[in-house]
Amino acid sequence: MTSGSVAPGCPVSGGYDDVPASLGPESLTWKYFGQWTGMLQGPWAGSMQNMHPQLGAAVQQHSIFFLERMPRLFRSVYPIGGVVFDGDRAPKTGAEVRDYHIGIKGVDDQGRRYSALNPEVFYWAHATFFKSTLLAAEWLGGGLTEAQKRQLFDEHVTWYRMYGMSMRPVPASWEDFERYWDHMCRNVLEDNWAAREVLDLSTMPKHPSLDWMPDWLWRLNVAGMQRFFDFTTVGLFDPAVRELMGYTWSPRQERLHRLFGAAVYQVTRVLPRRMLMHPRKRSAWDRAHGRLPADSPLVETPARNLPPVEYRDDPHFYSPKV
Repeated sequence: MTSGSVAPGCPVSGGYDDVPASLGPESLTWKYFGQWTGMLQGPWAGSMQNMHPQLGAAVQQHSIFFLERMPRLFRSVYPIGGVVFDGDRAPKTGAEVRDYHIGIKGVDDQGRRYSALNPEVFYWAHATFFKSTLLAAEWLGGGLTEAQKRQLFDEHVTWYRMYGMSMRPVPASWEDFERYWDHMCRNVLEDNWAAREVLDLSTMPKHPSLDWMPDWLWRLNVAGMQRFFDFTTVGLFDPAVRELMGYTWSPRQERLHRLFGAAVYQVTRVLPRRMLMHPRKRSAWDRAHGRLPADSPLVETPARNLPPVEYRDDPHFYSPKV
């Protein structure tokens, strides 16, 4: 991208030609997305998103993520999951998520313009959600057939329609997506401040619910988390991304990474299905199977995950009245 330029793309659409049909409990996306085990991929997803030059600049200049990492992560899963699980209300949830990004634009430290609603940028974030679903199924879920990968690709297109964005950046087929992903990893992503900050847990503040924990114990906890998430995250990176970020990865580490994923899969097979579901997914499952009325209120994040008080009326933040 040249100085002062912005990647081409249509502005966000003003609405839908027709309201898209949402995914349902028979979909593979419902099976693999929205599990608590997905938290094991948190630093991978955050760093992959932020490696995009425009998205990383937007996070660096506009986000308060690094001031409140854990509440931000935990609350964001509610509306992001809702785009999959909210049934006929999913397009409204998708539009809300999209509109949190209105006005997030500027110029990065290299003089390049960026916009969070550039369709290529917005789709890249969604592509990481889709890729994380694939990884959840392959690493922690027992594996996928080629037919299942293609089904998940088709479902991710349906999922993306919920946002009401231009569909122009969306690859036309599973094979096109594989080429798109490889191109992004090799030619577009950058080693930047926002990606490095996601990977560096040393400055992560305590969640408000952990205020009882002494600071020395929190530092020990963070050091252990750093070693663990370095292992899980680097193992999920494509080889080109490992090279970009300066990581090495041995055959032994690869075997251990696969064994860890297989162990998680075996444990989850004997746990109750509902126990593994995020609350937004669990309530959707209950609505779909008659445990709850179809028009039951959507489950929102608890108060402990809300943004700082001074940001709760800012339209860029998901901050439900709880």
